[in-house]
Amino acid sequence: MTTTFPSIPYLDWIIGRTDEVTHDLATSDLRPTSEFEGLVPPSLAGLPDPTDATLTGQLADRYGVSESNVLVTAGATHANFLAACALLDRVERRSHETDATDAADATDSPDSPDAPKPQVLVEKPGYQPLCETPEALGARVDRFLRPPEFDHALEPHRIESAAIDTFAYAMVTNRHNPSGRLATRAELAEMAHHAADAGGYLLVDEVYAPYVDPADDGPFGGVTAAGLPNVVVTGSLTKFYGLGGLRVGWLVGPEAVVARARQASMHLPSVADPSMKLARRALHNSEQLDAAAREHLSANHELLASFLAERPNLDGRIHAGGSFALFEHETHSGGEVVEAALDGDVLVVPGRFFDRSDAFRISLGGDPDAMAAALDAFGSVLDEL
Repeated sequence: MTTTFPSIPYLDWIIGRTDEVTHDLATSDLRPTSEFEGLVPPSLAGLPDPTDATLTGQLADRYGVSESNVLVTAGATHANFLAACALLDRVERRSHETDATDAADATDSPDSPDAPKPQVLVEKPGYQPLCETPEALGARVDRFLRPPEFDHALEPHRIESAAIDTFAYAMVTNRHNPSGRLATRAELAEMAHHAADAGGYLLVDEVYAPYVDPADDGPFGGVTAAGLPNVVVTGSLTKFYGLGGLRVGWLVGPEAVVARARQASMHLPSVADPSMKLARRALHNSEQLDAAAREHLSANHELLASFLAERPNLDGRIHAGGSFALFEHETHSGGEVVEAALDGDVLVVPGRFFDRSDAFRISLGGDPDAMAAALDAFGSVLDEL
């Protein structure tokens, strides 16, 4: 199988842009007020380290699973990549076994250019890299709808409707990126059940799952699909804790899948030891960090909800506790709004990167004072349209 890694338009567009504008309404991670200077993020400075804990052990305790069900990765993107490698490999191995059992003709073998590709189903609208990565790994990527007219709800029957014989996994985000809708564990369990009936897995990117206030009883206070049959979840310290500089993430799933992902990880750089140490410190002091993050999240949610309420020419929904959402303008396209915002020194994300060219996404990740100023500047842009 030939593997190619083309550019990802959204990442090509966003990288570097946040440094070029005064007002950033594109970044979604809850960044601290203080800039990261030196080796230790301000939110971790002066906090105690655990004496004997491993990061894998801390995460296993957090998710209520065995350490063999956890793999530490260099961020959530790395985790999603390794999960894709493992789950696609499962289909490849299944194809090889079928080929050997049936003594199929060589032209139909999994190594043949004419062999069917493993299938991945990705939610639509959705985050662009979640389509591009499995496709680069040789998968056939098809889409299933989270219908805007039904508030981007998960509809599990769509998996079986779209799945083919080579179905490997279905991919969802929770909170849904870009709408901000939060699915319940029961809804995710039903999705996983349908994925299993179709012969595959459910992969859930949970980087936004902790974005709830008050906290739930799941890991990091959010909803999780971890521990459900045939489910792999990914997460990181980037979004909720605002610790993107550490580049620490993880995947949690069935032991066989995690073992295969670990084998794939040997071909890529591992997490640096200083990042591992600081990540252990973050989890050891999570009660303090969680409280600060939820205060930050709640303030930004209120700002975004108030902004929408005062803008009758915008259509969108701010889900409970959410700090990012999709919006449509009553008279201008998403692209026109984005360009006007850039002219006003404000960055918002074009909806075309999330399968919604009619819309744009606003994310409030910075400190509330900066976000209030950014929304004021964006309001002035909208007034002049």
